[in-house]
Amino acid sequence: MTTLDLAKQLLARPSLTPDDAGCQDLLAECLRRLGFTVEQLDFGDTKNFWARRGTSAPVLCFAGHTDVVPTGDEAQWHSPPFVPTERDGRLYARGAADMKTAIACFVTACERFLAAQPDFSGSLALLITSDEEGDARDGTTKVVDILKQRGEKIDFCIVGEPTAERELGDTVKNGRRGSLSGTLTVKGRQGHIAYPHLARNPIHAAAPALAELIAEQWDSGNAYFPPTGFQISNIHGGTGATNVIPGSAEVKFNFRFSTENSADNLKRRVHTILDKHGLDYDLTWNLSGNPFLTEAGVLTEAVQAAVREVCGVEAKLSTSGGTSDGRFIKAVATELVELGFVNESIHQINENVLLADIERLSQVYERVIRRLLSAA
Repeated sequence: MTTLDLAKQLLARPSLTPDDAGCQDLLAECLRRLGFTVEQLDFGDTKNFWARRGTSAPVLCFAGHTDVVPTGDEAQWHSPPFVPTERDGRLYARGAADMKTAIACFVTACERFLAAQPDFSGSLALLITSDEEGDARDGTTKVVDILKQRGEKIDFCIVGEPTAERELGDTVKNGRRGSLSGTLTVKGRQGHIAYPHLARNPIHAAAPALAELIAEQWDSGNAYFPPTGFQISNIHGGTGATNVIPGSAEVKFNFRFSTENSADNLKRRVHTILDKHGLDYDLTWNLSGNPFLTEAGVLTEAVQAAVREVCGVEAKLSTSGGTSDGRFIKAVATELVELGFVNESIHQINENVLLADIERLSQVYERVIRRLLSAA
């Protein structure tokens, strides 16, 4: 089938995370016909598979997710979100840009390459999960653990996340910042607001420490990353009454940090500042991903050349944006980038991609395969 046909079949399945809704069964059937060995690696409610054709290095892996975010108010969609619809030169559906259509591009790129070079040297692989948009606990990270245990390495990985800013191919992500969140509970003593000497206001106590955390320069970044950023997302304290000093205050914050820093160092410095201000507090941490980076090299050059040939644009390297499953895969991948559709409509009502971009992205992927595996 064509890339568009396969994309429409995937998009018609309401695979709200972590429900795969049959997407991976369809993909596995396509890949087995192409000679791939497909391992289903499910955990809990999450479906995953690792597909591979070939046994030698180098290994080129395409990675992605079949799950999508909720549709929002379906009445605001111009066409039903799980009825893929062509309109005004675009394909509309939930998951069109993020990222079922890119997965279809993976498959058809492999199909054309294998038809032309069935006896290629190296290996082609796909790592697909249904748990990227959710907790990401039973998806790619679990598959990577299995690959580690077996000693399987990936030489080159392309994650099909939507990376383009204005036109297909203009941006390639060669890294991502880490994300470290904290929940700080500052303890005080509740009391009547007219008798502050009988209480201890935790908001007042926390304010100088928070001001110092906000003003702190955590690092200077580097050639690929901006300086580490600290942001407070929520502050809560009190009973709702205007005449009660709260007994505690809760502050939620997040670091987006570069390869110039580490989660352990950030934790240590936060505790040092809080302790300096004499706060009575509890602090819990959640590290959702460490930063990763692929410096300019074989993979970035192959991707940029393919984009130049197919799209006629110069792809810039970027580490902007949030986290992706690349943070897990980099543990077994020597070089990893993200390359996909324009990200303007992702997670929005009327998510869409340009119809003309669908075959072009598949051609970009095919040319990358040829560059990395044909001469192996």
